[in-house]
Amino acid sequence: MSLFQPIPSGEKAADRTRPLADRMRPRTLDEFVGQEHLISPGKPLRTQIERDDTGSLIFWGPPGTGKTTLAQILAHMTKAEFIEFSAVLTGIKEIKQVMADAERARQYGTRTIVFIDEIHRFNKAQQDAFLPHVEKGNIRLIGATTENPSFEIIAALLSRCRVYVLRPLTEEQIVVLLKRALADEERGLGTQKLRSSDEALQRIASYSSGDARSAYNVLEVAASLAAQRTNQEQGAEITSEIVQDAVQKRVLLYDKAGEEHYNLISALHKSVRNSDPDAALYWLGRMLEAGEDPLYIARRVVRMAVEDIGLADPQALALCMAARDAVDFIGMPEGNLALAQAVVYLSLAAKSNALYTAYSTVQQDVERTAAEPVPLHLRNAPTGLMKGLGYGEGYRYAHDLEGKIADMQCLPDNLRDRVYYEPTNEGLEKRIRERLHQIKQRRSQAAKHEPERDSASSKKES
Repeated sequence: MSLFQPIPSGEKAADRTRPLADRMRPRTLDEFVGQEHLISPGKPLRTQIERDDTGSLIFWGPPGTGKTTLAQILAHMTKAEFIEFSAVLTGIKEIKQVMADAERARQYGTRTIVFIDEIHRFNKAQQDAFLPHVEKGNIRLIGATTENPSFEIIAALLSRCRVYVLRPLTEEQIVVLLKRALADEERGLGTQKLRSSDEALQRIASYSSGDARSAYNVLEVAASLAAQRTNQEQGAEITSEIVQDAVQKRVLLYDKAGEEHYNLISALHKSVRNSDPDAALYWLGRMLEAGEDPLYIARRVVRMAVEDIGLADPQALALCMAARDAVDFIGMPEGNLALAQAVVYLSLAAKSNALYTAYSTVQQDVERTAAEPVPLHLRNAPTGLMKGLGYGEGYRYAHDLEGKIADMQCLPDNLRDRVYYEPTNEGLEKRIRERLHQIKQRRSQAAKHEPERDSASSKKES
């Protein structure tokens, strides 16, 4: 089976059996809608294409933003052989065959462009197979991906490609495409003489979440429904009600294993940290309605409680654990309110990262300083030998002392007087700060005035 795919022709573009989204693909840069930051006159990608000097490229963006279409337009404009295949269907054997063909073609003065859809699905070995041929100039590689190339494409290959980021289309741009499809008699729905209100088209654009392919699919279903329901004498009309039936449920851009997953949880966390309950509720809803695992969100909400609230409001952790238990116990969709309660509480709670900062500093000290032994006076002495070696000697039992505080060093010598936890003046931590100040004062007084302990009253820690 040949990997060389024919470039869509006008005859193929008019094939009514193909989906509307495929038929309506722009054929030139002037037909292309969106991505003005890349293809407007004078912009970098357009300049490269017009000069036939694109090099190897990675198109990174959400679905339905024009990655494949741009590659096909480039194929029409470039003076190179164009090979297109999908990472889902191609193995290492096919890759090597394509590379061998490209190398032979180069010897005869023919350049080859290899377009790979969903390049992030290739494993490291498959991506490595392209590397020497990109390096030698046997091929120009164009990859399309919805995943962050920094994580999904090997560094050596990524360094030899220019990455272009495609943005979701705006609702206004989607409406332009829908009107074009309704009017186009050659490739679109123009022969059906459909009518549609701006409100109905706006609703399709809103539900598509910046995905032109999704918008075209909804329009195609809506057109079919309109033809069935509308009186033929009046002519078919796409109404808002028909659009609602066609779309069923809003398309939410989300991938539980991809970058959008991390983008949304980051937005939720930072909204909570910034004490914005409305934004926190919105991002929570976006994740839940897109099908995110509610227990994953619950775990992250617990993390927010200990990282951003801490001892400023210890009740926050208890409430988040209760929300997690509620989600586990009653399931969804009822559990979404438990999570909503938790994120609103966290948003409104007093904020402190003092514990987070303190423990991070402890981790650094554990990593960077010598692991000195535990001071002898803090060790237990359950045997005579250990007692003879000085274990427990000098230990002061705080309960026997005035103020319950002894002037006793509890850190190793290399970290003597190190301070990790510095409470803020927020919420309960204000009282904790005052308590710490009292402890330091009493410890200082104990160092000056504490009398010699009676050896008979000294106790060893059990």
